[in-house]
Amino acid sequence: MMSMPRTSEEIIAHAEELAQRIQQEDRPVPGDRRDLRCLTDLREAVRSRADAEQRIIETVTAAREGGYSWASIGSQLGTSGEAARQRYGHCVPH
Repeated sequence: MMSMPRTSEEIIAHAEELAQRIQQEDRPVPGDRRDLRCLTDLREAVRSRADAEQRIIETVTAAREGGYSWASIGSQLGTSGEAARQRYGHCVPH
């Protein structure tokens, strides 16, 4: 069983891995009448999540560089400041 990605880099790598897996494993087979739109939608959702995570990293970095506390950032993320620091602190230059 694969663990859920935690860092932004892991999420982006996971999204790319899933997109490749979908492209390789689910090529249409003659006579297959399954609707492939759901897989296309899933691939797009994974990419969107990776893009959103990258945007969060960029805005967290900007907020920290702008002098905002981890508590303020965590509040906007819907979590505690400590949880925000643990998740995104490695992404922010010191």
